[in-house]
Amino acid sequence: QVQLVESGGGLVQAGDSLRLSCAASGLTFSTYIMGWFRQAPGKEREFVAAISRSAGATRYVDSVKGRFTISRDNAENTVYLQMHSLKSEDTAAYYCAARYSRSRDYDTAISDYDYWGQGTQVTVSS
Repeated sequence: QVQLVESGGGLVQAGDSLRLSCAASGLTFSTYIMGWFRQAPGKEREFVAAISRSAGATRYVDSVKGRFTISRDNAENTVYLQMHSLKSEDTAAYYCAARYSRSRDYDTAISDYDYWGQGTQVTVSS
């Protein structure tokens, strides 16, 4: 079965960096758009970043542009989210997700994603 396993979360101070990883198994990784989403307590899950199947295209929510970078290694079936200059408002559970696609480069819609990981907590203290 398909599994997405996130790792790399933790407690950091404002201004610090973290790199999240998401290891995928049970799917042909290179045929899936990969995305990162986050959910803060009391808030709805929101799109953070997405990357195309070949890593040629990326998309970010405005609030993380210039601070976060999504990347993927199709040989390792892994997607990453490098986060710099973390802020307290970045505190959330971060989820990776996979969306099968033959044509689209990226997708920001939660409902379009086929598979989800269990999440990893990122807490930024100010």
